[in-house]
Amino acid sequence: MPPMPKADKIWFNGELVDWDDAQIHVLSHVVHYGSSVFEGMRVYETSKGPACFRLADHVNRIFDSAKIYRMALPYSKAELTEAILETIRANKLKSCYVRPIAFRGYGSLGVDPTPCPVDVVVAVWEWGAYLGDDALEKGADVRIASWNRLAPNTMPSLAKVGANYMNSQLIKMEAMADGYAEGIALDSQGYVSEASGENIFMVKNGSIYTPSSGSSILPGITRHSVITLARELGYAVTQRPIPRESLYIADEVFFTGSAAEVTPIASIDHIPVGDGKRGPMTEALQSAYFGITYGREEDRFGWLTYV
Repeated sequence: MPPMPKADKIWFNGELVDWDDAQIHVLSHVVHYGSSVFEGMRVYETSKGPACFRLADHVNRIFDSAKIYRMALPYSKAELTEAILETIRANKLKSCYVRPIAFRGYGSLGVDPTPCPVDVVVAVWEWGAYLGDDALEKGADVRIASWNRLAPNTMPSLAKVGANYMNSQLIKMEAMADGYAEGIALDSQGYVSEASGENIFMVKNGSIYTPSSGSSILPGITRHSVITLARELGYAVTQRPIPRESLYIADEVFFTGSAAEVTPIASIDHIPVGDGKRGPMTEALQSAYFGITYGREEDRFGWLTYV
């Protein structure tokens, strides 16, 4: 895999610095304990210029994640919002992926993180389709992971934190080692949870089902967007526990996420999903989602913030 494309500037604790100068000390708390909260969001090229998708919701969620972990961010929501917009403008990108992150920095290496400063960074870079361009149309081949998602009251799944993604790495590496694009994890009760970095939906008999937050999922912002769009299109959407085998006999299954957007699933454990290709409801939701993100349709939910 080629190295990630560099942009010009990174916002680092209130200042724009050159990409290669955005460095931290090797003894920073985050390096040893995964003590970071972060977001991933996209900026889309539209006829009116670059537009952030659901910027306010991403900023709210990083503050929620920080609150759960007793991490007081040294900037307000308004200041972080402006930092994100400033970083996008400084790098002159028409479309990009945005990574705001706050982490415990250099100061102490005990488990107690409170003596360490909280550093805040915003980086942007160009990033195409997460699971490949073909996957958006043809669908991805995935497996059920042997690794479960985190059990309730172990590590909070409602927080988007760096340490949780060690679990995601195990799921992703296992899938790729076996020739799959992604893995789907079950929760501690054996019900469907989510993939390494995506929420999951299934379609059966014209209705849509997705795991609830009780199944150790991250409540995705794209997930919420798709639920909103599905209901607008007249589809019934139910959040409930989903048995693993339901995915095998579903008419359609698809992923959602800021990186994955709306990606159909062609097969699970070598079992074709429906006809083994993108289904009509998935395609309709993709069309509705990209219609808003690329500014081709009215932004009727106020999801776009123009840079």
